[in-house]
Amino acid sequence: MATSLEFNRNQIKADEFKGKKVIDREGIEYGKVRHVHINSDTLEVVGVTVHEGLGKDYFLSRDYVDRFTEESVLLSSAPIRKDVAVVDIDGRKMGKVKRLHMNKDTNELDSIEVTEGLTGSRIFHTSEIWGVGEKIILRMTRDDYRRP
Repeated sequence: MATSLEFNRNQIKADEFKGKKVIDREGIEYGKVRHVHINSDTLEVVGVTVHEGLGKDYFLSRDYVDRFTEESVLLSSAPIRKDVAVVDIDGRKMGKVKRLHMNKDTNELDSIEVTEGLTGSRIFHTSEIWGVGEKIILRMTRDDYRRP
């Protein structure tokens, strides 16, 4: 005996999100949903893989997601990603994010490694980050970071 399927309005199929835009509260688009990740024990969404372009896929945990809508995935805060420009508090370019350093115990971001010149790099702790959006803005000026 077959049972008819009835869906509640709050229930959405995960496969419907593939290809939907991922945007933050300011309307900045971060790419499109490639995969929705679900915890196999609790059946809760744990995050999404976002496709930003050629070979640029990254994972966003559930902490970044505000809600899923019919048109998009809305983020509660802007994510920090590799290859994003980093500027000082005055808007002067410092470099680009080269690597994200995660805390092994909590899986939270500890610091970012930023390219400095052609071969160098510098590490900034998350407490040194003032804002995140299209660019990452640091709390001090470039000159303040150069002083010993």
